[in-house]
Amino acid sequence: MQNKKTAERFFPFSLRDLLVSAGIFACAVELCTLLRMANTVDGFAFPIFVLAVLLISRLTTGYLFGILASLFSVISINFIFTYPYWAFNFTITGYPLTFLTMFGVSLVTCAMTTRIKQQDRLRAEAEKEKIRANLLRSVSHDIRTPLTSIVGATSAVLETPDLSVEQQRELIMDVRDEAQWLIRIVENLLSITRIGNAQAQIIKQPEAVEEILGETVQKFRKRFPTISIKVAMPDDLLLVPMDAILIEQVLSNLLENAVIHGKTTSAIILNVHKDGEYATFSVQDNGCGIPTTEFSRLFDGTLKRNETASGDGKRNMGLGLSVCMAIVRAHGGTMSAKNLDTGAEFTFRLPLTEEDEHS
Repeated sequence: MQNKKTAERFFPFSLRDLLVSAGIFACAVELCTLLRMANTVDGFAFPIFVLAVLLISRLTTGYLFGILASLFSVISINFIFTYPYWAFNFTITGYPLTFLTMFGVSLVTCAMTTRIKQQDRLRAEAEKEKIRANLLRSVSHDIRTPLTSIVGATSAVLETPDLSVEQQRELIMDVRDEAQWLIRIVENLLSITRIGNAQAQIIKQPEAVEEILGETVQKFRKRFPTISIKVAMPDDLLLVPMDAILIEQVLSNLLENAVIHGKTTSAIILNVHKDGEYATFSVQDNGCGIPTTEFSRLFDGTLKRNETASGDGKRNMGLGLSVCMAIVRAHGGTMSAKNLDTGAEFTFRLPLTEEDEHS
């Protein structure tokens, strides 16, 4: 069983790697054929096939195709591109050295590629662990505060019968607001859990952008009816591979942050357009902007909470933005923020291809 796992790790087979190897090898053969037609001097094939072995070893997984490329390269040099052509000649001076060189290039490159990919995986896992740790540090306070507020408001309604209808209404509205904030925290927590679980990777499906934006804006207007929101999108149908629920959550977090942390925000522009091989989403507001001292820690979940009038400090911008960044990166995208002349703008880009970003 252990031997089987070792073989699968170092000698994995995939159709993609096979096609990549065949394509590079075919290009090397074609180039050498053209050079032989233009110049009858032998010797040009060796560096070309060394380059082919290097590329195949770098662009494929494991050692299998690099070693096969070394073997077929030596055979091709001997059989096709060394006189007498289309015949084997094992008496050629330096033939063993040629094979050993090819083999060495293959092994070294495969080892380096495997190590780089392992380091990338370890770096990605470390980043996920950091996000989860930041979330756990924040979530205890973020959950306790609204729960305390809910208990206090409901106790006031139940234990103070002489409250006016208007006072009761205000307390119940506070309970609703705190409950909505709790829902957002739980959604962020579940999203981080999904992204951090290697066995439950996100599944991307082509989604119409106008439907995602429409659903997000509808929910936003219900919660913030006094905020003006304008949506700009392409006239043509734009399909983007995504997990629709997670991307809706990113947009909802950004819109909510624009209102809560923009402080003076009265209008928001939600824009999406196609930019080459990416779909670019942006949320612009006319609020107070982002303090320059917070840009370096904007997406890592370590920002200090903005204290409310009551000092509860429950509105944590960094937590929501770290979740947004994690979701966008899980889609293979990028995210950034900047200040405008008035307000701020958050932008994220999603690839329009459906390649697996976790491989």
